[in-house]
Amino acid sequence: MGKALYRKYRPKCLAEVIGEGQVVDTLKKALETKNISHAYLFVGPRGCGKTSVARIFAHEINEFKYELEDNYVDIIEIDGASNRGIDNIRELREKVAIAPSEGKYKVYIIDEVHMLTKEAFNALLKTLEEPPKHAVFIMATTDAYKVPITITSRAQVFTFGLADAKTMFDYVKGVVAKEKINIDDDALNLIVKRGGGSFRDTLSLIDQIANFGTDKITKDFILKTFGLPEDELISNLLAAYAAGDINSITDILKNLFNANTKAETIAEELINQILADPKPIYFKLLDSLTGVKSPFAEAKLLVALTESLQVAPVTVKLAAAPAPKVVASPVVAKPAPAKPVAAQPAPTKETPATEAPAPKPVMEGSEFDWNTFVDNVSAKNNAVSAQLQKAKHTFDGDTLHIYPMKRIVRTILERPNNKSLIISMLGGVKLELHDADEQPNIKENPLVSKISAIMGGAEEVKKDGGKTPF
Repeated sequence: MGKALYRKYRPKCLAEVIGEGQVVDTLKKALETKNISHAYLFVGPRGCGKTSVARIFAHEINEFKYELEDNYVDIIEIDGASNRGIDNIRELREKVAIAPSEGKYKVYIIDEVHMLTKEAFNALLKTLEEPPKHAVFIMATTDAYKVPITITSRAQVFTFGLADAKTMFDYVKGVVAKEKINIDDDALNLIVKRGGGSFRDTLSLIDQIANFGTDKITKDFILKTFGLPEDELISNLLAAYAAGDINSITDILKNLFNANTKAETIAEELINQILADPKPIYFKLLDSLTGVKSPFAEAKLLVALTESLQVAPVTVKLAAAPAPKVVASPVVAKPAPAKPVAAQPAPTKETPATEAPAPKPVMEGSEFDWNTFVDNVSAKNNAVSAQLQKAKHTFDGDTLHIYPMKRIVRTILERPNNKSLIISMLGGVKLELHDADEQPNIKENPLVSKISAIMGGAEEVKKDGGKTPF
């Protein structure tokens, strides 16, 4: 079995490191001047070369020849994720005082150093404050903010970055040529994009795709194999969101799901496109997309794409009135015609809808009539009325307080047109919309309390393994 590509093409000297010019130049200068610090902290995302550079630098400090499989006793690698406790660092402190066996320095490479416990960091700090002259610590982390400032202040910090698309494309183009992998440029560009600037991730993708055994790797082959959406479909989805076109959104999602594209993958691609060209209209969507994951990822994606869109008003189609009423009403007000008047047909679709009746008063003395209020709103807009029925309410004498049970309900009710409609139906009563997480102070009806108690008892019966008495 051959080596994985990311291991086979791992750099073995600083000159082979790609895309980290400033870091490499500084470390080379330190080697030339023999000005070696006792502690280094390499910071950067996964797969950008932190550990590879740490190993190269550890070897070049001691003038050791670097081979991937070598094992020098003076170079000790520690995984911070699995050796994170204070006892592990105490053991390190005991051994660090021992002089190196072969080289000038004893080098400790601590990967994922941010995983150390607070107590372990405190123990390590003591060593970094008073290190032996022969000890060098090279720490690497993906989460620099988790490393205490007391540690970072005692180390030289180097920041690594992900490779840009052109640098990565040129690099992997050379790799596939050496490996004699038949792949076209469109497919290679797609792999580079999916790799996200990480050398390890990009080479792992090429390795995986090359093992499918196809004669030529094309973009379409990769899209079908990994269930990836076309960039154009993702762009169309964002355009439909920006236009508030719910029908287009659902059609595009249906096509993507039918092509076995996972909701999480669609969300990831949407996030990537938004970040590539951030616009305020997408910021709310961006926040929602981060929550698209199992269970019910498809439903969460649909909600994310539609929850903040304007709900189109529902047009109420009135049933045609009986023929006698349609004929009789206008004839009374007009002079009798000279000739018999033919019966008028029932209104067609083009006939304007009958005007809604004037709203009924919502106040009965000092009491607010919620049901009448909802009916008045329903006569104007069924969609808004439906949302009101998903809310609780209280009335304190001059103000109606509405408490939506879900965040999306508040979002819909707060839209300018909808809110104006609600206020117009209140007849001078003030309105206050509350957040979904606020709870109204409502006195519970004794009958409701009794039912709740009965249901609670039923739930207890369920928990005990019995059957609910309902």
